[in-house]
Amino acid sequence: MTRRIVGGVPAGEGPVVLVLHGGASESHQPPGLLPYLRMLPFAWALRRRGLTTRLLRYRYRGWNGADRDAYTDVLWALEQLGPRPVLLVGHSLGGRAALHAGGAPDVVGVAALAPWIEPGDPWEQLAGRPALFVHGSRDRVTDPGLSRRWADLLGARFEDLDDGHAMLRRARRWHTLVADFAVQTLAGVAPRR
Repeated sequence: MTRRIVGGVPAGEGPVVLVLHGGASESHQPPGLLPYLRMLPFAWALRRRGLTTRLLRYRYRGWNGADRDAYTDVLWALEQLGPRPVLLVGHSLGGRAALHAGGAPDVVGVAALAPWIEPGDPWEQLAGRPALFVHGSRDRVTDPGLSRRWADLLGARFEDLDDGHAMLRRARRWHTLVADFAVQTLAGVAPRR
């Protein structure tokens, strides 16, 4: 499987929201369809707000230890999209990839949705950048407590929702939080040259 930016690289130099789907800890299989489909409503909510939005399909389903395949794929996508302001929106594995890539030069903010965070993951690269952490209190896959700690470390916004990892119980609220954050973060951001 090859990585790809669904919809291609948009014309112009304006900001783009790059949406990153979830995956698995270890797998060199192609990414599953369900994690990608779950992120489509986020892309639609962002587009309804007038934002240029693209989804990234990874090469592999897994993070794969030190290879950090999803992170590598995000860096590839940023290179394809740039130079332009990019806001990263990632769920679970995609949240981890967004947090790791949050310090890249063109990234202007990160929305991490039920992100997979491991103790020892770097967070300093996000210092001074807008970040939103949203996590369901019923999540049994990733740890809401780590999201809250990272938000506290960064002085970022944390939203606790009565929901699980799949973000389905309060889906509309998840979508609204992300779209509002994206609009606020990208307001007045000038194209990069």
